[in-house]
Amino acid sequence: MKTIPETPGRLRLVQMSKLAAAPKWQLETMRALREPVFFWITHGQGRINMGGSMRGFHPHNAIFLPAGTLHGFQAMTRVQGTAIYFGQKHGIELPEEPLHLRLRDAAQQAEVSQLVDQVQREIDSGRAQSEKAACLHLGLLAIWLDRNRPERGDRSHHASPTLNANERLLARYAALLEREFGSALNVTDYAAALGVTPTHLTRACRASCGRTALALMLERRLFEARELLLKTDIPVQDIARNLGFSTPGYFSRAFAQHIGQPPSSYRKARLGQDSLRH
Repeated sequence: MKTIPETPGRLRLVQMSKLAAAPKWQLETMRALREPVFFWITHGQGRINMGGSMRGFHPHNAIFLPAGTLHGFQAMTRVQGTAIYFGQKHGIELPEEPLHLRLRDAAQQAEVSQLVDQVQREIDSGRAQSEKAACLHLGLLAIWLDRNRPERGDRSHHASPTLNANERLLARYAALLEREFGSALNVTDYAAALGVTPTHLTRACRASCGRTALALMLERRLFEARELLLKTDIPVQDIARNLGFSTPGYFSRAFAQHIGQPPSSYRKARLGQDSLRH
């Protein structure tokens, strides 16, 4: 039985309002997904940390994150729009770097909205080969992203973030961490895999996003722990083992220190709230 859920392989569309309504910890925890994601913002505003670069977003902003891009949201206010999660097996040629496009031209805004609507209609239709048809529309969205990608060296407010050396190392660490967060690897192991020293890795992480390599690793594991405690009945000791903690006691202490209560109490409190709702 799999204890750590895999990223879904299939295409999904999620309303931005649903994402914005998620608990603060789900929004703000810096994570790197194993799949690309495209955000089309039509209303509201907020901030997104893209690989260590904090950027504000507003209506008619298009944001694309390749798989492995470390990101987290802050202060999302009445946000509406659509998030497209491509899945791991999309087979579409997509940009290799994050994009943040602020669209002021009405024709561009209409073009993106139409592409997103066409994908949504196919997914909702339930017709034969609807997902295949949706992926063809996503291919057109990929072409649109490539056509509207800023030229290298563009420093205007329309430009996407250009990653420096520290941010590139952070991106590599985030992608590796996303694949291996359930293992017992430590920061020294990750640094060796990336060909740098632990000190260099920690310095790059701190310079890029204000967190140490150890903090990012622990935050990722505790994020998954919360998800498993809320959504599964896997015993606490098994969660600890499958998230790379040396002992259940160490896991419980780390969880309580950062979350404010032990894992068992956290699970019981959430279960109690769910029963009250029903």
